[in-house]
Amino acid sequence: MENYPRWRDGLTDQLFRAMLLLKKEKECYSFFEDLATINEIKEFSQRLEVARMLSEGSTYEEIAHKTGASSATISRVKRCLNYGADGYKLILERLFGKKK
Repeated sequence: MENYPRWRDGLTDQLFRAMLLLKKEKECYSFFEDLATINEIKEFSQRLEVARMLSEGSTYEEIAHKTGASSATISRVKRCLNYGADGYKLILERLFGKKK
């Protein structure tokens, strides 16, 4: 059996099932605009770019300069890349064909 996080519950399952139903980028924009604030969406986008840059070997300074991310955010993303659930790695591989 797969190992699921402790924070998994029926409402979270429902959210993730809903996300899997999105088929086009425009649908994602519409759903996320209703679901989250623009700042939250921008923060998610920033974290993904931080993960991409870290996986390519960029320095904290380079990442902070390009993305505006704080060193705490960069550190948290790096920790997830190294010790997390491999979600970033999966998405980076699928988006960019890169393995970390």
